[in-house]
Amino acid sequence: MPVIFAKAPGKIILFGEHAVVYDQPAIAIPVHKVKATARVIPNLEGQPGEVRIQAADIQLDAALSDLAEDHPLAIAARMGLKAASVDRPPSFTLQISSTIPISAGMGSSAAIAIAIIRALADFFGVPLSVDKISSLAYEVEKFQHGTPSGIDNNVIAHQQPVFFVRNQPIETLTIEQPTHWVIADSGEKTPTRETVSDVRKLYDSDPTTCGDHFRQIGEITRNARESLIKGEITRLGQLMDQNQRLLESIGVSSPTLEHLIIAAKDAGAVGAKLSGGGRGGNIIALSTADNMERIETALLNAGGQRVITTILNKGRR
Repeated sequence: MPVIFAKAPGKIILFGEHAVVYDQPAIAIPVHKVKATARVIPNLEGQPGEVRIQAADIQLDAALSDLAEDHPLAIAARMGLKAASVDRPPSFTLQISSTIPISAGMGSSAAIAIAIIRALADFFGVPLSVDKISSLAYEVEKFQHGTPSGIDNNVIAHQQPVFFVRNQPIETLTIEQPTHWVIADSGEKTPTRETVSDVRKLYDSDPTTCGDHFRQIGEITRNARESLIKGEITRLGQLMDQNQRLLESIGVSSPTLEHLIIAAKDAGAVGAKLSGGGRGGNIIALSTADNMERIETALLNAGGQRVITTILNKGRR
């Protein structure tokens, strides 16, 4: 039996984080420069049902049966086996690796789950639709993030830019003009579950004010949809700055993130904002085609731990 592997990209949210949990739209794009990879390696000498999971990034090398029921890798593996209708598989080793920063708003957990589920489905020759893979990954996400929006698993499974509204059909976007983006990791790690929980507490304590902030973010996101498709970077930059101010108002920014945002703007970024759960993780800056290197250098000099550039190309859907 051959070795089977599957990959899944990272993602970055451009607009709408947090508000998307409250039924407002969000826009996200895949980031193909980083990815999660899952390999299924047959063990011809093993006994049926013997499954080993190895993830060198987290120093894990254990039998699936020894992992806790709520271990995210075990959950993804068991869901993949269930989806393939396999109760007692032939012995194999599942190797997982990822270049996606953890707890940085780039969809690491969803990408790993999707890579695992795809690899297992391919290994057992069971075709799964993109929507099915996405829904299985969403179930894994629930264990890690409590009440995830669903945007991570959708944009990563489809590997396309998406306009996403919770509990509505996903809309992939056809890009007419390219846009250029610079992503900087602040080095601060705050679990998404924590910021989502704190925003929920804020909403429960003042639903009128917080709900108004979410509605404004939703309107910004709807306006950004057409500007992204058409490559209207001046308008996009203005909308990013407005979105950032609203994210600051709900308490999910941080001094480090704001320092990086200022550095990007001083280097000529058209707009910049945090991306993802906040209080750490990434900022994303919109650049002109000829200014990406300058912004990248400025962000590294300002303390960015890692900087990734990506282009959302014309015709991407």
